[in-house]
Amino acid sequence: MTVGQFLPAALAAHAPVLLVAIPLILSAPAAALKSGRAAWSIAFAGAVAALLFAIELFLATRGEGAVISYALGAWQPPVGIEFRVDALNAALLLLLTASAVLALIFALPSVEDEIDKNKRALFYSAFLVVLSGLAGVATTGDAFNMFVFLEISSIPTYALIAMGANHDRRALTSSFNYLVMGTIGATFFVIGVGFLYMATGTLNMADIAMALPELRGNRVVEIGFAFILVGLGLKAALFPLHLWLPGAYAYAPSFVTTFLAATATKVAFYAIIRFSFDVFSVGNGFVLNSFTYVIAPLAIAGMIIASAQALFQSDVRRLLAYSSVAQVGYMMLGLGIGTQAGVSAGVLHLINHAMIKGALFMALGAFAISYGVRRIENFKGLGQALPVTSAAFTAGALSLIGVPFTVGFISKFYLIQAALQKGWTFAVVAILIASVLAVFYCYRVLVNLWVAPRPDGASHSVQRVPMMIMAPLLVLALMNLVFGVYAEPIVNMAEAAAAAAFNAGVAP
Repeated sequence: MTVGQFLPAALAAHAPVLLVAIPLILSAPAAALKSGRAAWSIAFAGAVAALLFAIELFLATRGEGAVISYALGAWQPPVGIEFRVDALNAALLLLLTASAVLALIFALPSVEDEIDKNKRALFYSAFLVVLSGLAGVATTGDAFNMFVFLEISSIPTYALIAMGANHDRRALTSSFNYLVMGTIGATFFVIGVGFLYMATGTLNMADIAMALPELRGNRVVEIGFAFILVGLGLKAALFPLHLWLPGAYAYAPSFVTTFLAATATKVAFYAIIRFSFDVFSVGNGFVLNSFTYVIAPLAIAGMIIASAQALFQSDVRRLLAYSSVAQVGYMMLGLGIGTQAGVSAGVLHLINHAMIKGALFMALGAFAISYGVRRIENFKGLGQALPVTSAAFTAGALSLIGVPFTVGFISKFYLIQAALQKGWTFAVVAILIASVLAVFYCYRVLVNLWVAPRPDGASHSVQRVPMMIMAPLLVLALMNLVFGVYAEPIVNMAEAAAAAAFNAGVAP
């Protein structure tokens, strides 16, 4: 590791652990404060610090085969716990922390509109714990530690979703459903880790990877992989393990939905890639068959069925939630293809989907603050009332469809290309069907937004959209268009991440 790419060497040397530790440490003083704005300031400072460390790690892992290994407390693995960063998780950390910063800018007016004054400090404290947990999942090189960080990120998420009960009591039910499903997923995952420990005698992921070639065909190892795949598939909302997601996204506070849609399922998807390629091997017949006969069919089913379900939603947030299940299907299809091009396309869609859904859910937050609308029929005439916000929403919707010159088109193009290289014409047909369905469910919103007149008797009272919502919204909307034309940076990032997944393995 070459330290000091972006930060002073003394800080850069500890970047992997500081990225995780600083948000977690700052969550305590944030919770102790009475002022929500002061707690927001602490949360924002923690997210910015995490972003700076993520930039450092991203720059330090740009070289081919570059891997950062950080032993906590100078206890070398497998005795100690290792944080391990390469091009794959460095890209994810950059996405995670950048999403946190943009979401927190959006959060200040949004949280003041939706969360009780006496709960705001605790709200931001819980968010910092979520951020720390997700970053920990992305950095740890220890299988059991990944389970711990999954739970660190999940438990405060349940509380954050439940705080949406101020606007809709269904947030409580959605939070409970997520708690039950998340606990089942975590249980499956830790049982799988237990099987691997039973077979290899170690929890360090690099050491497990070195031991597994001698255990090829071992039923304990294969059962362990199956449990891990189911557990992480539930966390990633892989169809049909997605039942927690529509309610969680629809009824959570706008800030929570925006951040989770951009990050949570992506971190679980990363964990599946990490276990499938770095710990196990795609050359293993059991893993490859799991991709071909389990992941790919479920991904295609999710793409089409969830898109069809989105057609029948009357609440825009539920519509976009089902759309998110379909988009997870696109990512999982890239993984199911099982080639480097497929994984690269899946990671590319992971990055692009964060920009797409970030813009869409922020726009919905702006509509909610200005007009208090959530249902599709209430969007009539808002294009004239809020043209800039409506234009940003439209950019995200066009990108979701996959219209040329948007990021959605770029990732679908590379995914189709990977499927054709594999000879999977049926996957190309599925992508096209899901994209056509996206045209119809996005059309339902856009035609109300721009074409339908404002109904007689509808409320004309409007609150101006705060600049702290407009700024990150416009940034994300423009990113959907700019990277749709100049896609080289994100394509290179995705290709480097896929190469790291295929080639890094247990490299020192």
